[in-house]
Amino acid sequence: MDFWRRVRDPGRTLAKKVLAAVGIFLLGISGAQAQDDYEIQVYASETVPPGMTMFELHTNVTVRGEREVLGGVMPSNHAVHETLEITHGFTPWFETGFYVFTSVQPGAGWEWVGDHVRPRVRVPEEWEWPVGASLSTEIGYQRARFSEDIWTWELRPIFDRQWGPWYFSVNPAFEKSLEGANEGHPWTFAPSAKFSFDLTQEVALGAEYYGSLGSVTHFSPGPQQQHQIFPALDLNLSPEMEFNFGVGWGLTSSTDRLVVKLILGWRF
Repeated sequence: MDFWRRVRDPGRTLAKKVLAAVGIFLLGISGAQAQDDYEIQVYASETVPPGMTMFELHTNVTVRGEREVLGGVMPSNHAVHETLEITHGFTPWFETGFYVFTSVQPGAGWEWVGDHVRPRVRVPEEWEWPVGASLSTEIGYQRARFSEDIWTWELRPIFDRQWGPWYFSVNPAFEKSLEGANEGHPWTFAPSAKFSFDLTQEVALGAEYYGSLGSVTHFSPGPQQQHQIFPALDLNLSPEMEFNFGVGWGLTSSTDRLVVKLILGWRF
């Protein structure tokens, strides 16, 4: 590819070294396999440009997670999630994404989990808001073997801002079960956030947070809430390419203790 042949300056050299190190790390843990989260990502407000399509592969590995079958749902410990996300931009402010979720359970092989669809709108740039803003709504199906809630709905407001080398994003998401064990319950609050710092034009380091606090009318007790912190790396090797890598630690007993994630994307 042309952009690889243009790797000359120190920033791109550093990016290549980091990319190689991440590859070696993933090969080293390939014997440990993951389940529970299918798409671990803090969204930016930007949508895919009109006429372009983004293909993303989300690989999530739970190194240390739940070991028991709970509510008929397979345990997360030593399982792998592979998710294909395809997003097409229709206008400068509207896109739609489609997800195919799969899981590799230890000793059980590769299985289809379910599908989601996610339309999203953003505030147009000509409005000149001081922050980027968009709203996604995601609805989809997951097999009961992998989720207590078969049909779910998510509303995700997205706010972000770039200040020089610093980037910040907040996603205060709300989730609702439409069919399943929690279908009669209120919406739950599942916030996520991210900050990063550009070391070079190609390499950014930061941290991501993911939480699930319980019902919006009454938060769950602390030990029952889910909180994860992911130190994360982003590589910007090309305007068409997306690369995100993170290692996450669970902060409560209800959260998977160690998760590794990798997102690879390309715009066409």
